[in-house]
Amino acid sequence: MPLKVRYQQTNLPFRYPFTISKGTKTHQPALVVELEYLGRKGYGEAPAIAYYNIPVEKMLEDLERKKIFVEKFAYTDPERYWHYLHHLFPQNHFLVCALDIASWDMFGKIRNAPLYKLWNLDCSKAPVCDYTIGIDTIEKMVEKMQEKPWPIYKIKVGVPGDIAMVEALRKHTDAVFRVDANAGWTLEEAQQKIPVLKELGVELIEQPLAKDNREGMKRLYNESPLPLIADESCVYEQDVEKCKDHFHGINIKLTKCSGITPARRMIDKARTLDMKIMVGCMNESTIGSAAIAHLAPLVDYVDMDGPLLLAEDIATGLAYDYGKVTVSDKPGLGIETTLFE
Repeated sequence: MPLKVRYQQTNLPFRYPFTISKGTKTHQPALVVELEYLGRKGYGEAPAIAYYNIPVEKMLEDLERKKIFVEKFAYTDPERYWHYLHHLFPQNHFLVCALDIASWDMFGKIRNAPLYKLWNLDCSKAPVCDYTIGIDTIEKMVEKMQEKPWPIYKIKVGVPGDIAMVEALRKHTDAVFRVDANAGWTLEEAQQKIPVLKELGVELIEQPLAKDNREGMKRLYNESPLPLIADESCVYEQDVEKCKDHFHGINIKLTKCSGITPARRMIDKARTLDMKIMVGCMNESTIGSAAIAHLAPLVDYVDMDGPLLLAEDIATGLAYDYGKVTVSDKPGLGIETTLFE
């Protein structure tokens, strides 16, 4: 019985306009795929992120053009399938990610076990998930925090006045803060701001400088009183080793690295380099977020609040309770969706 693939485009609205140093958006476009083999259906998702120049239309175009090859593979396991897809779509890691997640979901259903059990993991030991506060007026940011009391907030910075913004937020909560500059600072700004942020109870700094400012990151790494986590500087597997001695840790995002399969290898590599590991989201629905949740016991920090930031969702199977994420014991990702009915 051959593989079958179906796909749909989604464009889910945010609860609030989502603003980072790179811009603002009100909806999250994504590609959702369904793979079927031996009567089992798996689902995967890849959001489109403008500054990576892979819109949903490009994912759809590439998938439609090579659909016959996607379906003709003699399927046995997700890792072999990922290698096949990686060579089939060498310039479209986002599309490979969606298909890889669907493949793992399907594989878990064929094996009749949740992914975390196939990997001998215990999801009850996963780190607490943070909740992201996008850039906005102080009043609106405080409103977002009060609407969602949470143990850890990830605060987007990288704009003028961002220190005053964090100072104002600190007056309203004792929660742990994580700060994400999205490459929005110069070296001099980072050198000035990071010690202040440490005094404000910030736990770590994500991507303080531009991704290609390696000399600046090397200096900042040697000076910073807070851990520095690579995001834009760590996209693919080969980037992990490049981040050594420039960052204290890496943020792995499934969409960017091309799925669960390479993410597991990146986790292993980072551990051998004695680096901290965050697994992060790109505003996925419950489909993509469930893939992150099954990997969560392997990492130090979890940022998978995508479903909480959306006004609508397209699947069920995850539960969030004050930062603790519970996954379903159903096979595969443990999710259900009516998107393809």
